[in-house]
Amino acid sequence: MAAACERAGREPDSVRLLLATKTVEPARIRVAIEAGETLVAENRVQEVRPKFEALEDLRYERHFIGHLQSNKINALVPYISCLETLDRLSLARKLQNRLAGEGETLEVLVQVNTSGEPTKAGLDPDEVEPFIRTIAGLDALKVRGLMTIGLNAEPEVARPSLASLREIAGRIREENIEGVAMEELSMGMTGDLEVAIEEGSTIVRVGSAIFGSRPPLQSP
Repeated sequence: MAAACERAGREPDSVRLLLATKTVEPARIRVAIEAGETLVAENRVQEVRPKFEALEDLRYERHFIGHLQSNKINALVPYISCLETLDRLSLARKLQNRLAGEGETLEVLVQVNTSGEPTKAGLDPDEVEPFIRTIAGLDALKVRGLMTIGLNAEPEVARPSLASLREIAGRIREENIEGVAMEELSMGMTGDLEVAIEEGSTIVRVGSAIFGSRPPLQSP
């Protein structure tokens, strides 16, 4: 990460390491947090509360980076500070209703499908600005930036899909939409984090390079 920042002429502290802890048990996450890493994210709602309770004596920031179904909002919202995968107006409105009812707010990143792969979630690039203009009126949601999963390919092949997110954020920033900040670009994982940093990422999501390969799913 530091080397990528140097190549890009950026300060090393301009990029944060997010620990992607899907299937990682709390004891191993605790070791990482106690070593100084303070940004953690889950992919699956069912893992969020048990890990929160197991680690509630520690101070760290909790994000969610998986697909969120509307019926899981209540099970997730009390335990996170940021949802990185907002990509549907219906979900935004349900989050608004839940949060406003409790007098709470939630930071969100808008997920963009910059690779064009049909298997990936996220808005098409040309949908991002109108979507953000709409959700900017939902005062319980604090738009802080964008998130993408780059093209599933070699890092240099994936570079254009990562650069695209930076370009989209730049255009939105120029619009000065009230209540919207383009402070965060969450992009880059174990395989392409260096290219992502060179293209402007402020959050890289790393799991396997820290915790090792995830075990295969067990058959029922």
